[in-house]
Amino acid sequence: MNALGYLRVMFAVEDIDETLGRLSKRGAQLVGEVVRYQDSYRLCYIRGPEGLLIGLAQELN
Repeated sequence: MNALGYLRVMFAVEDIDETLGRLSKRGAQLVGEVVRYQDSYRLCYIRGPEGLLIGLAQELN
């Protein structure tokens, strides 16, 4: 925690399943599973370049 740089970053996406499909073709790996947070969001993490943890959030309408 006391190192320079980012440990994780999160992006809002329109369609989490489509985004995961596109990113998996480029080598991204899902960490765990896609989860639902109440009736507000679908969330997941993928492992990106250099081991960076990238979060994806899809707002549910």
